[in-house]
Amino acid sequence: MKIKDADIIALMQNPQTLEKGTRAMMDAYQSRLYWHIRRIVVDADLAQDTLQETFIKAYQNFHQFKNDSQLYTWLYRIATNEALQQINKLKRMQKTDEDADYHLQNLVADNAEKTSDEIQILLQKAIQSLPEKQKLVFTMRYYDDLPYEEISKIVDMSVGTLKTNYHYAKQKVEDFIRENYETDF
Repeated sequence: MKIKDADIIALMQNPQTLEKGTRAMMDAYQSRLYWHIRRIVVDADLAQDTLQETFIKAYQNFHQFKNDSQLYTWLYRIATNEALQQINKLKRMQKTDEDADYHLQNLVADNAEKTSDEIQILLQKAIQSLPEKQKLVFTMRYYDDLPYEEISKIVDMSVGTLKTNYHYAKQKVEDFIRENYETDF
């Protein structure tokens, strides 16, 4: 039986049941958040570390949850920020942004399952080539099928800006695949 957000929130607001609520929150959202993070940072180990950091931040800052958005929207926002921090750390560790982008694209290829379809690998490379904002919007809309209103709350952008970013990201992904499909495979 799946626990409802209202029950998780009630458990986490009570100091006696905070741990139980945290475990329930992790059980309810671990998989969705992991794949959201993984699409941003690509590397499985880094995604797992980022997921743990997400839950730690959620636990430590639950008192800031205002209940004016859904619990998953709040968690996605934390996960997105943590994932972006990981990407920024990676970029700082690299000599230039080009090196970091090259490294991220190689991570996609290195982390692709042997049974993955070639077009899926190419799609991941295309997504990694997008600017940060477009990558986030594209990932949340394409993979997580989130409505623009929810994405707006997560990334703190207007719906109009999100639609524009998604449109450009989609076009760039399509162009990337068209340009690279024949040359890569």
